[in-house]
Amino acid sequence: MKILSAAEMREVDRLTTARFRIPSLTLMENAGKSVAEFIRSRVPDLRGRRIVVLCGKGNNGGDGFVVARHLLKMGVRPTVYLFAGPRDLKGDAAKNLAHWKRAKGKLHLDHGEKGSLAPFDSNCLIIDALLGTGTRGTVEGRLRDVISAVNARQPGSIVVSVDIPSGLHADTGELQGVAITADYTVTFTAPKPALTSGGDLAGTVVVRDIGSPAELIEDVGKGHSRWSEPREFARFALPRRPAGNKGDYGHALVVAGSVGKSGAAVLASSAALRAGAGLVTVATPEPVLPIVSAHTPEIMTEPLPATEVGSISTRSLADGRFESVVKGKRALAVGPGLTTQEDTQKFIRAIVANRSVPMILDADGLNAFASRAIELSRSEGRLAITPHPGEMARLVGCSIGDIQNRRVEVALKSAAAWNAHVILKGHETVIASPDGSAYINSTGNPGMATGGTGDVLTGILASLTAQFGTDDWPRVLAFGVYLHGLAGDIAWAANGEAPLLASDLIHALPAAYRQFYSECGRG
Repeated sequence: MKILSAAEMREVDRLTTARFRIPSLTLMENAGKSVAEFIRSRVPDLRGRRIVVLCGKGNNGGDGFVVARHLLKMGVRPTVYLFAGPRDLKGDAAKNLAHWKRAKGKLHLDHGEKGSLAPFDSNCLIIDALLGTGTRGTVEGRLRDVISAVNARQPGSIVVSVDIPSGLHADTGELQGVAITADYTVTFTAPKPALTSGGDLAGTVVVRDIGSPAELIEDVGKGHSRWSEPREFARFALPRRPAGNKGDYGHALVVAGSVGKSGAAVLASSAALRAGAGLVTVATPEPVLPIVSAHTPEIMTEPLPATEVGSISTRSLADGRFESVVKGKRALAVGPGLTTQEDTQKFIRAIVANRSVPMILDADGLNAFASRAIELSRSEGRLAITPHPGEMARLVGCSIGDIQNRRVEVALKSAAAWNAHVILKGHETVIASPDGSAYINSTGNPGMATGGTGDVLTGILASLTAQFGTDDWPRVLAFGVYLHGLAGDIAWAANGEAPLLASDLIHALPAAYRQFYSECGRG
């Protein structure tokens, strides 16, 4: 779906009521209910927590009253703090305040007295419904104090922001003086730019449908950034033809591995095969080949001449040897575990400059272009690169902080400059294309910050490219990132965050496909 500005979101809400006759009060009801249902599904030991709902005077506060009412129906007893006089509330917000009073819920009118709001200990669940997407100007006074108190909460407490963290500018992501740091943000209808800018104030972002038709989002949204969700990739959920054979689903070539880093080749190639490629071949240094071939019998191997340290040598290019290996392949993944050995780096630069099939460049493949990224743009042929923030900083020549503060901007500028698709990994991975369009990924978790998960992604991207081609390559690449993160989420649910391994993602790919198929309506 498209990512909408605050003004575009207001227009979608208006048209939903004017054109489709869905009352604004119904939209507010659906919004608040969706937050309560999310909390029930995600927050452990809900009945044992102190639950505080912080409401402002606007529609965001109205959403908060609905959240509180539905939590009350679930058998928990939240306390609502209203940081305004009841007469300050208008329209739907005022109606939902009245509904809360009729439900005999706990209501505390905060008049700004010192100590009126108890400190937030580790047992607290805080629902932030203070300020919405329409807020402009610096947050001051009592609300500033309340936001600061929330941010000073004890570890173990949980903050769920309604639509957007209070104090965050919806379009720019800038703090309006001060802003809530949330663990989760449940936003409605479509994401807002601030929620996809790469910062961590919003925590995990969840988008909930509250009744606005999908076509309105497409019609009203004028931007070129999209949020990855199952409907974006429904074309990839089609069943395979009964008469299909392995040749129909592409042959991916993975160039990876070195002595001491054979696991990178195994992870990337295993992921490529598990993601659905009909055939997968690993080209790897001769000393590494026995290890790789012994691990997964379905994977084919091609030995390449090695340097003295056991990495790929430029001798692999002699007499058309590597060219013959590439022949017949639909996708080429280069980089995992190749090392930064000088001769190997020359080999990488040579095959990137002369690529004849779509190429995914990762890890040491990217390191070959540190401080010389302009060379990426000199070559013909399709190229996608998958840097993490550190690799991106080396390519661009800036600090990691600079990358993280401007993730979408940096990815888009680099994609245009290098004529390459840039997949900037991390929280809400950015998939940027040379034409100025971008996808923002919605899956994944911090447990995936472990060695080898990038190799798995590289294999998945090569696999999907081999299967679906490059006619709509940005969508194919975005689907690969989405599937990779979904597998990570499934592995996290099964194994926990800290114990998660890269190979767990490969094992979770079948379940990720099943969930994706189900969400797309395929049994």
